[in-house]
Amino acid sequence: MAALRREVLLFFSVVLLVSCGASPTDILYRVPEEQPPNTLIGSLASDQGLPDTGHLYKLEVGSPYLRVDGKSGDIYTTEIPVDRETLKDCRNLFEGDKCFLEFEVSITDMVNGLGSGPRLIEGRIEVLDINDNTPQFSSPILTLSIPENTHIGALFSIPMATDRDSGHNGVAEYTLTTGSDADQLFSLQVALDSDEKLPQLVVMGNLDREIKDSYDLNIRVVDGGKPPRASSALLRVTVTDQNDNAPKFERTHYDAELQENSPQGHSVLQVRANDADTGTNGEIDYSLHQASEAVQRLLRIDRSTGVIYVKGLVDREEESFLKFFVFAKDRGPNSKSSKVLVIINVRDQNDNSPAIEIRGIGLVTHHNGVANISEDMPIGTPVALVQVSDRDEGENAVVTCVVAGDVPFQLRPASESSNDRKRKYFLQTTTLLDYENIMDYRIEIVAVDSGNPALSSTNSLKVQVTDINDNTPTFSPSRVEVDFTEGNQPGDKVLVITAADADSGSNEELVYSIIDLHATRLFEIQSNSGEIRVKNMLDREETEQYEFRVAAADKGIPSKTGTATVVINVLDRNDNDPKFMLSGYSFSVIENMLPLNPVGVVTVTDADKGENARVRLYVEPDNGKFIIQNGTGTILSSISFDREKESTYSFRLKAVDAGDPPRSSYVGVTINVLDENDNAPYVTKPANSSYKYMSPVTPLDTRVEVVEAEDIDSGPNAELVYTITGGNPYDLFYISPNSGEITLVEEFTGKHNGLHRLVVKVSDKGKPPRHTTALVHVFVNDTKSNVSLIEALVGHSLYTPLDRDIAGDPNYALAQRSNILYGSLAGIAGVIMVIVAVVVIRHRLQKDTKSGYQAGKKESKDLYAPKQGPKNGKGKKSKKGKAPKPAKPVEEDEEASLQKGLKFNLINENPQSPSASKKHQAVQDLPATNTFVGTGDNTSTGSDQYSDYSYKANPPKYSSKQVGDYANTYQRDIYWTNRVW
Repeated sequence: MAALRREVLLFFSVVLLVSCGASPTDILYRVPEEQPPNTLIGSLASDQGLPDTGHLYKLEVGSPYLRVDGKSGDIYTTEIPVDRETLKDCRNLFEGDKCFLEFEVSITDMVNGLGSGPRLIEGRIEVLDINDNTPQFSSPILTLSIPENTHIGALFSIPMATDRDSGHNGVAEYTLTTGSDADQLFSLQVALDSDEKLPQLVVMGNLDREIKDSYDLNIRVVDGGKPPRASSALLRVTVTDQNDNAPKFERTHYDAELQENSPQGHSVLQVRANDADTGTNGEIDYSLHQASEAVQRLLRIDRSTGVIYVKGLVDREEESFLKFFVFAKDRGPNSKSSKVLVIINVRDQNDNSPAIEIRGIGLVTHHNGVANISEDMPIGTPVALVQVSDRDEGENAVVTCVVAGDVPFQLRPASESSNDRKRKYFLQTTTLLDYENIMDYRIEIVAVDSGNPALSSTNSLKVQVTDINDNTPTFSPSRVEVDFTEGNQPGDKVLVITAADADSGSNEELVYSIIDLHATRLFEIQSNSGEIRVKNMLDREETEQYEFRVAAADKGIPSKTGTATVVINVLDRNDNDPKFMLSGYSFSVIENMLPLNPVGVVTVTDADKGENARVRLYVEPDNGKFIIQNGTGTILSSISFDREKESTYSFRLKAVDAGDPPRSSYVGVTINVLDENDNAPYVTKPANSSYKYMSPVTPLDTRVEVVEAEDIDSGPNAELVYTITGGNPYDLFYISPNSGEITLVEEFTGKHNGLHRLVVKVSDKGKPPRHTTALVHVFVNDTKSNVSLIEALVGHSLYTPLDRDIAGDPNYALAQRSNILYGSLAGIAGVIMVIVAVVVIRHRLQKDTKSGYQAGKKESKDLYAPKQGPKNGKGKKSKKGKAPKPAKPVEEDEEASLQKGLKFNLINENPQSPSASKKHQAVQDLPATNTFVGTGDNTSTGSDQYSDYSYKANPPKYSSKQVGDYANTYQRDIYWTNRVW
């Protein structure tokens, strides 16, 4: 490391070279690459023999790698390191070529604080290579095929390692490490081929593929740097069958030229190699070897013919030459290969127009293509540095540059450099500039190259002539007096006062201000227009006149100022509107309030006095609903309020003073009518006369019905609560207090069959609350085949007192035992009656055949007449002298009968048989519409509940009690009759 530091310090020494073709003013520095930031490269002041002070140095070209101290001219490195291997101009250098980094520095002489015409210094920095790159093989695993039976001493080329460094920092030596199995078989030899070291594997023993077909060796490469860098790769040697001749190129190297912009598919050259072997061992495949990214992008090779074609767009300005190797490999199983160097020089084509770059120089800066120069600058003052370049070469890069048009500017060479591809000029004035005559110039610069055909380009610069400040602003007149009425609004315009300045630009731009501080509390002036506005409301009773001074200052450097006096006389007027205490009024009244009662009070004031402060109030629009009392501001209603008809009233109050002219103001008034609980809820669903059918096996939580109701009140007065107040003695049903949904919460049993009437109370939350009642009918049975009876039962319930439950018999167990006893007695009596009836009928048939039974005859006698026979199982007698009416079939659900434990075994005898008539005497007297009662005792019990009242809407011929008793009696009689039969 100490030796390296001494070497770096030695290279930092400045070397001024005067070489053939170089300008005497060119400066050359040498510096190793990868130096840390702020490393001193050289001092222009000492190298140019200039004093240490009095000069301004500016780096024009060389960033971002370099920076220049503006006072001393010292050149330093920056945070971005100089990497020799990545610099664009140093990427494709040959061995021994030098790498240069160009820079330009402008020097401006500072005399009495002002800068004189700048000078331009050009120089180059030779970037010296350091050992900052490690040599690398193309792959961590290298494969080498060697035929078996290869003679001892045979050489096989090993792929070379590459090192981005150059010179002694490049590849220096190779070493080979073998295992015990290959120690006597292989060794390494390094051959020299021009500037390259070629590692070769030497066969030192006999190879037998059948014994061992591969060997793994380790090859190491070391460069010559201090300290050295090294890397290793696995060299895998594969023993193959013999292929003992490698392809051989016809030339030791190939050179070719390629015109830039050649089309794709253009043939560049053909490389040829010959192989002394025959068959597949003599067939050759060509490929690009050690080709850079640019070569792979621009060229391709036909693997069979060796012809190299253009693959991409070739631009000489990007790649001036292409250097690569072509690899020839035979197709034998133990392939051999060789390579040849190919160099393709890209010929220039005049395809680039000259580039014109215009930038500031010295103290003259540019912004958005505009340069500013003062009108008092001397002749020959530079306003810009113009650099003209052409990316082509030769005659195509020789550029001529001129200023077009008749303008007082010309180009003067900025340096004596002999570089025709990049020339620099000063754009300087030729005459004195006059701002008042011409304020700006548009300068167009034209550049033409020497190609055939010639290409040209233009660029332009706008030069603005700046003014100097030599005139004072003046007011005319210097005293201004105006009248201004009191009662103004803040920000009202009072007057506009203006001054004039004979200068222009920023020198004529004026800034207005109020000088007297006491006036700034009440007045303000627009700094750019001179408009004076009042900041607060003026009151003549307090101050009748204001006087203050106004100044106008220009924006020149130094600034000049003029002043004037302003007098404002304040005039009186009716300048205050009546004002309500609030911006809006909102009052609340309860509905049903009597008319002519106060609903609210408003307050209005007027800041004026006398007649200007006397205020009257009006209601708008005046629809007669509200009136207002002047003097008190009390609002009275002319109507009684009903919130359900109209909940809100809105109107305006107008206040008018007695000024001349009068002033007025408005305020909005809202009257909100508060709700009273004066409406009871009403039920919309279900109807009282409707019913819901449910099977006895209905599962729990089944929804039965939803009671829906509405209340036209609002708020809590319209919030409804649902409760079951009657008809639910078994707690079978539950109603949601919020939604009104009725659900089944207990299972049905036999005693629950029949009609249930739920009395639902719907209440609001008003104080006091109001409510209504709804009836929900639920019919529980296995079937609903007799709809007429269900409807009749529902009709009866509508006239039953609400305090009486219609939901089965609470004394079910006792009634069950009584029914069994009564049924037994009724059955015995029925059997006896049937036997007696049969005997009597047979006896009468023997006496009087005319009064006998006629098959199929139906008598017109009304079976529902009130003079029927006795009930409660005692049977029914026909009138004297008349035969009984033929039997009417009973409609009965067989399945329902089975579920109730009651099965009718009706005997289908011949209807003409007298015995058949007698057997069915009880069946004939049952009304067809009541056949439903034959399903069992549960239904009989349910029917008894309706025996004390009748259905008044459509009154039947007999009361429900008669029908129910008759049905119960018939039920028990026919049950025991069937048991007997």
